[in-house]
Amino acid sequence: MIEPKQFCDILLKNNVDFFCGVPDSLLKELCAYIDDQFSSQQHIITANEGNAVGLAMGRFLGSNSPAVVYMQNSGLGNAVNPLTSLADPKVYSVPMLLVVGWRGEPGVKDEPQHVMQGQITEQQLAILDIPYVVLHAQSDNQGALEPLLQQMRSQSRPVAVLVKKGTFSSFKSDKKVSVVKYAMKREEALNVLLSEFDGDDIVVSTTGKTSREVFELRKARGEAASDFLTVGGMGHTLSIAMGVALAQQDRKVIAIDGDGSMLMHMGALPIAGSHATNNLVHIVLNNQCHESVGGQPTVAGNIDLQRIAIASGYKQYFSASEQDTIAKTWKQIAQSNGPALFEIKIAKGARSDLGRPTSSPVENKRAFMEHVGSLND
Repeated sequence: MIEPKQFCDILLKNNVDFFCGVPDSLLKELCAYIDDQFSSQQHIITANEGNAVGLAMGRFLGSNSPAVVYMQNSGLGNAVNPLTSLADPKVYSVPMLLVVGWRGEPGVKDEPQHVMQGQITEQQLAILDIPYVVLHAQSDNQGALEPLLQQMRSQSRPVAVLVKKGTFSSFKSDKKVSVVKYAMKREEALNVLLSEFDGDDIVVSTTGKTSREVFELRKARGEAASDFLTVGGMGHTLSIAMGVALAQQDRKVIAIDGDGSMLMHMGALPIAGSHATNNLVHIVLNNQCHESVGGQPTVAGNIDLQRIAIASGYKQYFSASEQDTIAKTWKQIAQSNGPALFEIKIAKGARSDLGRPTSSPVENKRAFMEHVGSLND
């Protein structure tokens, strides 16, 4: 395996010392090392991958030093516009190193949402005309990186490292992150919420461990698994729920979001707040981290979601950090007009034996549409 320190030392030797991006589970050891070793002026976890490309571009313009942009391969979609319309050699010709986790690599078992992306990742890089190398546990790290970095500089262009599963060796950070701590875990909060929801309510849950816990809780409670589990497309949960709310105006539609997902496409908040979605409730489970891909921190503990929600046009804002408060607050929400934002402040952590949905995405879509009443056979 490649040690994160060894990887970063090669970058430093080549005067690449600024890192930004969106965490990925295949890169969590590298991200942990970067966060541990570099200051907040050298490492920034961004809202989305396009944000990171723009930040890297600005860093180069201001210092003449290329930056590293890390992401999961699903994030290439968010990065395509700034990569092609700004950083490309035919436009501003800005060098940067993309470090891309290869989820859904052909021949490697992965979740359904990663399969198609994994199959087309190399073609995407080729279409974008981004030179790349593939790194795996047995790679000659220096031999692969040095020529790529030289090409990045000599041609003043983005280049990429495509990282296979299990490439980086383990790294444990001793860095202490200062966050407000809460006792309640996400699964406990979800269990209370599911008890409070009306059987006619429509639920759209975000990607990662949230949807996995919703699915398992429904199963344990003997309830129909008719919630829409947004297993991919991070950041789009609210938009999906808003579309459903506009189509089903006589029923309450609930978006169960995470702080990282909410931040990724935050522009969806004023769109939801500026339309007559009186039946829409946006729940943000805020544990101040990207838990599903390694627990890297978000900025959600340092911003005022109440002011953001109201300024975005939400009619109501509610908050809770304890189970009994969730139940009491939901009774208020159920009687209020939306759109409303309900911030639930929770602790980081999930069961080690947490499973994954046993239904396919298509089966989930059908069950959801049957519950909504929109399925026409």
